[in-house]
Amino acid sequence: MIPPRRLPPVWLMGLTNSLFGLMGGFAVVTLPEMLAAQGIPGGHIAAVTAAILSPGFWVFALAPMLDVRLSRRSYALLFGFLAAAAVGFTVFDHRRPLLVEAVMIAGYVAANLYQGAVGGWMGSLIDKEQDSRLGVWFAVANTGASGLMILFAGAAVRRIPPALAGVLVGGVMLAPMLFFLAVPAPGPDRRLARESFGRFSAEVASLLKQREVLIALALFLLPSASFSLTNVLGGVGTDFSASQRTVSLFAGVGAVLAGLAGSFLLQPLAKRFPLRPLYLGIGVTGGLFTLTQLVLPRAPWSFGVAMTGENLFQALAFAASNAISFEVIGPENPLAATLFTLLMAASNLPIVYMAYIDGRGYDLDGVTGSFLADAGISIAVCLFLSWALPRWRRGSGILSRDVALGKGAD
Repeated sequence: MIPPRRLPPVWLMGLTNSLFGLMGGFAVVTLPEMLAAQGIPGGHIAAVTAAILSPGFWVFALAPMLDVRLSRRSYALLFGFLAAAAVGFTVFDHRRPLLVEAVMIAGYVAANLYQGAVGGWMGSLIDKEQDSRLGVWFAVANTGASGLMILFAGAAVRRIPPALAGVLVGGVMLAPMLFFLAVPAPGPDRRLARESFGRFSAEVASLLKQREVLIALALFLLPSASFSLTNVLGGVGTDFSASQRTVSLFAGVGAVLAGLAGSFLLQPLAKRFPLRPLYLGIGVTGGLFTLTQLVLPRAPWSFGVAMTGENLFQALAFAASNAISFEVIGPENPLAATLFTLLMAASNLPIVYMAYIDGRGYDLDGVTGSFLADAGISIAVCLFLSWALPRWRRGSGILSRDVALGKGAD
């Protein structure tokens, strides 16, 4: 392992994830605003956005390339440039929705592979004691960069000629890669690179037989702490008599501030509780917070409370999932980027299907139905996992203090 004295501060390593946050802010907020300004219907914009974000849960199929042939830094540079080029081109020419969709899907694939490369790279360098800190800074980079992109790109698109705006926004996308200069970049596992593809495929498949990987997948694939209401509340502001300005304020600046606060909360909590039960505790506590919203009046201020709280808990859950992923990777893992991308894809999937379930809840009983569906399912899943996982591990002959609630850390 790289000696600690040769590594930069953990916060700097975490900020390498900023490019992924920049892409997210552009794809989720700036691009829909650009398309809406051209008169494209909201339903079409939603479909385009969903298609662009879809690689978040299927791109893991491409991730094994990140651990062979080239260094993870080389792959991060390659896919970072591709993501920046996609965003820059889209700012320059977004008059054709089909072309925008194709270019941005490719760009979002590149951004996800970038995140997998830097996640595997940074995660394989740090000591075990730094897992939660790196998880925090990965989440902070994602949330903070997303907010910065929303502010910068929105202003650039409105006030600057398209060609210049495309260059400037694309240039901002490239900025986080300057942090690479301070981070050592070990090469790939040459054994895996030299051996046959069949052997490499067997190495990748072996990941799914590792108990800690399976536990992490169970935590992430099930909706234990997805907090998908963050993607639903923005469309139901009228139920709270909230103006468009109020919705934009809390969904924009408010969400970023809440996200940063939630991310930084992980560090003190991780010092007191092991990560896996902490993750489940976040899901239960956040679900209870959601249920408390049912007794509040439907007013603009309660909309702000709900939006702020859901974003805070979601950011805290993201930071915890990052930390768990880095802990599972461990130092000098030859498949670090593959594993990190797989776990991130798993954590993204519940956000998609729970948003659908929350929407169905809204169809049945309005905001109350959404809140009950999201909180009820999350709490039930967390309670089930807190009961099942320790028993599964005991049945396998290994009792982990990290999974047994209330016990010490790994």
